[in-house]
Amino acid sequence: MSRVVVLGGAESGVGAAVLAKVKGFDVFLSDKGQIKEQYAKTLREWDIPFEEGRHTEDLILNADEVVKSPGIPGTVPMVQKIREKGIRVVSEIEFASRYDSAKKICITGSNGKTTTTSLIYYLLQNAGLNVGLGGNIGKSYAYQVATEHFDYYVLEISSFQLDDIYDFRPDIAIITNITPDHLDRYDHKMENYVAAKFNITRNLTQDDCFIFDSDDEITVGHLSKIVLRCKMLPFSQEKEVKEGAFIRENKMVLRYDKKETDLFLEELALGGKHNIYNSMAAALAAKVTSIEDEVIRKSLSSFQPIEHRLEPVLSIKDVLYINDSKATNVDSAWYALECQKRPVVWIVGGTDKGNDYSVLNELVKQKVKGIVCLGKDNAKIHAAFSPIVQNITDALSAKEAVEKASKMAEAGDVVLLSPCCASFDLFKNYEDRGEQFKAAVRNL
Repeated sequence: MSRVVVLGGAESGVGAAVLAKVKGFDVFLSDKGQIKEQYAKTLREWDIPFEEGRHTEDLILNADEVVKSPGIPGTVPMVQKIREKGIRVVSEIEFASRYDSAKKICITGSNGKTTTTSLIYYLLQNAGLNVGLGGNIGKSYAYQVATEHFDYYVLEISSFQLDDIYDFRPDIAIITNITPDHLDRYDHKMENYVAAKFNITRNLTQDDCFIFDSDDEITVGHLSKIVLRCKMLPFSQEKEVKEGAFIRENKMVLRYDKKETDLFLEELALGGKHNIYNSMAAALAAKVTSIEDEVIRKSLSSFQPIEHRLEPVLSIKDVLYINDSKATNVDSAWYALECQKRPVVWIVGGTDKGNDYSVLNELVKQKVKGIVCLGKDNAKIHAAFSPIVQNITDALSAKEAVEKASKMAEAGDVVLLSPCCASFDLFKNYEDRGEQFKAAVRNL
């Protein structure tokens, strides 16, 4: 019996362990930290041996294969020891895909991937298809392969999940865009991060599809370095494309399989330039999946924004409060500011990931009337924006930030939480930050 060791005891790792158990492997899970009770309970229910708070070498280095959770960097000593012994290290999605014959639509990118994934899932559901949602969103892909049966999967996939794939192959691969993010995991080299994203395309065949943003210089620049045999479907807001999606006057035009379909931009449920890109990518995936035009139209006009991504919370005294806690990098915050039509009181800050705020200067000048810095160290934000915005203050909790922002805001304004930074200085994660923000708004 082959031995599979899983490193990491959260959603991804536990899902992989359950699948390994179902497939008859001798399985063991190890987590250097503490395992949350919900995951420990699942492991006990499936009778899977595990350890927490340590990595016992004798129980790990006898593996035939190791499934590594995406949150664990390849540089940690245990992973290096595993590799030195010649034991193969794979990601959860690589492991799960061996046992899955469903059609897979896989989405990666620096920004917009959660929205695009959710849109495609919504489209496929509305078309009556038997579809699962997983990867970096919802339930673990491996857990679903172990316990459910779907004809299609829509998978949001991070660069970390793509780091350890070998044979994983989507039927439709989508890269929404590529901007600097997570460079600390890639030796601070942009080319390493870009190559990780492009792993999604490495096994595509002539029967598969690659959907990409042809306005994105980094994506297009990397395309010229590789050979792809698959069908290429670009989307663009700047130029007409032979096959793919583009803008003509006030319509999104879809060209696929010698047919043309158009949708009025004003009918799209999601506003802002970035969401037009997301809607284009989703619509092309739907066309390739043979979904009817009417279903595409209705779905793109009725989709509801996802939680923590430009999520309207409440309007109080004609001030709209928006939760965009998922905006953890500069590019996401740029999109959030770009699509605002009203004056903005901006809540920004947290754990800085080496941000260059200068790209936001023009938008901040045009849109922002006041800034509340929500973080332990806000010096960089003050230095970047105090020459542009007079009214800047600091806060150490979501409650304090909301109270200060509400004092700055007047009727007709927007209070926008779009932090530009990771959340770990004051919160457990971006969801916790978003929940605390929403609670504070409701308590005003």
